[in-house]
Amino acid sequence: MRVAIVIPARYASTRLPGKPLADLAGKPMIAHVCERARAAPVADAVVVATDHEGIALAARAAGARALLTSPHHRSGTDRVAEAVERLEGEGEDFDVIVNLQGDEPLIEPALVAEVVEQLGDGVPMATLARSLRPEEAANPAVVKVAVDRRGRALFFSRAPIGGARDGGDAASFAHLGIYAFVRPFLTTFTQLGESPLERAEGLEQLRALEHGYPIAVGVCACESEGVDTPEDLERIRARLG
Repeated sequence: MRVAIVIPARYASTRLPGKPLADLAGKPMIAHVCERARAAPVADAVVVATDHEGIALAARAAGARALLTSPHHRSGTDRVAEAVERLEGEGEDFDVIVNLQGDEPLIEPALVAEVVEQLGDGVPMATLARSLRPEEAANPAVVKVAVDRRGRALFFSRAPIGGARDGGDAASFAHLGIYAFVRPFLTTFTQLGESPLERAEGLEQLRALEHGYPIAVGVCACESEGVDTPEDLERIRARLG
């Protein structure tokens, strides 16, 4: 089985423009993501798909391949799909595509293998989640996911999910910015087009759920967190020293 890790990274982030090039411990954020992706035990290829030459240069300096893609993609997975089609046009062939978000500088390399392991049993798409911290429940920058008894996603939202009437903990987890697709479903996903719930929440994974496709969710004991706001950036800078 050949696995490609494709990192979508656009320059014009809504909350934090230029985010992939933000300095973290003396290196651009995208370099941290590339280095962790390259250390993943299942990585046959690591490619950054971006609309910005500066991001491409930083990715190449970190040892990854980089492809300049259209600036008009509405989601990271659509950008990933363009990159994969171009790789295949050059003779590459992959069974699984991992979409690793370019704002996950703390992602543990082993988690890439873990998300790939969630595929199977007719599930064409998988992702990961971790325990939701109490202070994150009302934070729209932290995406929440509710999971059924089979480990499949029920819903994703920026709002709290499943708040208990008795004041107990919400029955949800914090979603991590990583997905795995069996190769044929990546094309199916992009052909579905943007869905109403996807637009409302600004969450591309809802496209699959809204069209009836299951998403496996692996709940991991990890401390990874993405960078969506200036506050996130400062917190991760402090963690990296």
